[in-house]
Amino acid sequence: MPIKAVLFDAYGTLLDVHSAMAAHAARIGPDWPAISAEWRAKQLEYTWISALTGQHRDFWDITQDSLRVVAARHGCADPMLLTDVAWSYRALAAYPEVTGVLTALRARGLATAILSNGEPAMLADAVRAAGLTDLLDDVLSIESARIFKPAPQVYALATTRFACAAADILFVSSNPWDAYGAALFGCQVAWVNRASGPVEYGLDQLAHRISDLTGLETLM
Repeated sequence: MPIKAVLFDAYGTLLDVHSAMAAHAARIGPDWPAISAEWRAKQLEYTWISALTGQHRDFWDITQDSLRVVAARHGCADPMLLTDVAWSYRALAAYPEVTGVLTALRARGLATAILSNGEPAMLADAVRAAGLTDLLDDVLSIESARIFKPAPQVYALATTRFACAAADILFVSSNPWDAYGAALFGCQVAWVNRASGPVEYGLDQLAHRISDLTGLETLM
């Protein structure tokens, strides 16, 4: 796999999106995993609606709005709790293997970067909180394209930044729809199937499947 750069999705791939609610589980109650999953689904729904309608909203606004809606469905009206959970999303925990994998990739002389739906300020907060600042060559936000993934304009940000063809990039994502978008754009793709979910979007033919980021070692 001759590649020039390894690009990572941030949320769900490097960073555990459910760690925000996990940090406040005692205040939310035993149903927090289901509420967190619903929040994530609503958050993504809002990005797709934004892209399809051409009415762009930044990811921080979407993150807070989707939390408000899901919390209301579950009878949570504590504004302080919602504020705390939302701000925890700006300091999500990295998956355990992330630091080691990024370090190993850079030792091979490969460029590493994030390509994310997140807006620049929240990404900067997340990268700093996870201790990843020195392990990344760049953090690319869709705000430069003003449209969310999986629009092809987003993946083009990576080829422009690293002055290379799509095929020279290995794009890594745990989100199957994101992996599919990158594959259609022409990137080499690794789909991180952490939950051992069923294959979607023909990714058995379009992407390498790995169970966590350590699986990247087998592709190099």
